[in-house]
Amino acid sequence: MELTTVWFLVIAGMWTGYFVLEGFDFGVGALLRVIGRDEPERRATITTIGPVWDGNEVWLVTAGAATFAAFPEWYATLFSGFYLPLFAILVALILRGVALEYRGKRADLEWRGRMDTLIVIGSIVPAFLWGIIFANLVRGVPLDNSYEFVGSLGDLFGPFALLGGVTFVAVFVTHGAIFLALRTEGVLRERANRLAGRLGAVTAVLAVGFLWWAQALRGDTGSAIVAAAAALALVGGLVANRFGREGWAFTGTAVATGLAVVSLFAALFPVVIPSTLDPQSTLTAVEAASTAYTLKILTIIAAIFTPLVLLYQGWTYWVFRKRVVVAA
Repeated sequence: MELTTVWFLVIAGMWTGYFVLEGFDFGVGALLRVIGRDEPERRATITTIGPVWDGNEVWLVTAGAATFAAFPEWYATLFSGFYLPLFAILVALILRGVALEYRGKRADLEWRGRMDTLIVIGSIVPAFLWGIIFANLVRGVPLDNSYEFVGSLGDLFGPFALLGGVTFVAVFVTHGAIFLALRTEGVLRERANRLAGRLGAVTAVLAVGFLWWAQALRGDTGSAIVAAAAALALVGGLVANRFGREGWAFTGTAVATGLAVVSLFAALFPVVIPSTLDPQSTLTAVEAASTAYTLKILTIIAAIFTPLVLLYQGWTYWVFRKRVVVAA
């Protein structure tokens, strides 16, 4: 297998890991005021993601850095064409991080209320905008023959892109609700379980519609099979949640989220950014890649450090695996 293909798969894997892990803590943040009805309940809700949310964001930093190193043309076109949505995501993530870190620094309920609002906004906005961005990557954007984005901001908010944004939010919120049911006890667990059940049907319809449209735009038999498997995993997770099997339910939504992202990358390959103006302006992985020597060095570095990062993050989840209870 060529190193260009290897690194396309590596970057697809990083984005998959990011959305599976950050997806549930986006969902928890979005549901903070819905699940938590008072201060002790909200504090317990945040505690479920407190030890892991910042580690989950490492996947985003790594995916961006890997794209810059392995596919500089892809990075340049992506970050210039999607500059405003990406900037909005960055601001939202900063505000969310500040709110999570500083919420408990003061006992003032008004202060904590403002931080809670920032957490909710900082969870929903990135989820929606990531859906917009990835939907546009599948549909394509206006690129000239120099692979430069020549459209306007309005070009990024078409019907398919908006569906992608809403679908990402719905999937992450459902994923987060099931995570809360897995990680809490008592009234929070029951509330999260019921909410996941109510949201599940809507989420399933949105997800199936979005994946079907994505395959119709740019897909093949392989990516369609992966998308179908994602839909089945989501349904399986929702059924498990219905019977109170939170572990299997969370596994189902995690697998569904991961396979959905994989199906989008599978539909793209070997393209990285399609052009809606001229097929000759479409940017492919080969055209966007760094030199063979650079990819070789990157492969050696990744082979050494990736297992260490995975072991550390796995250890973190194991240490903080116990359920959270509401403290007065």
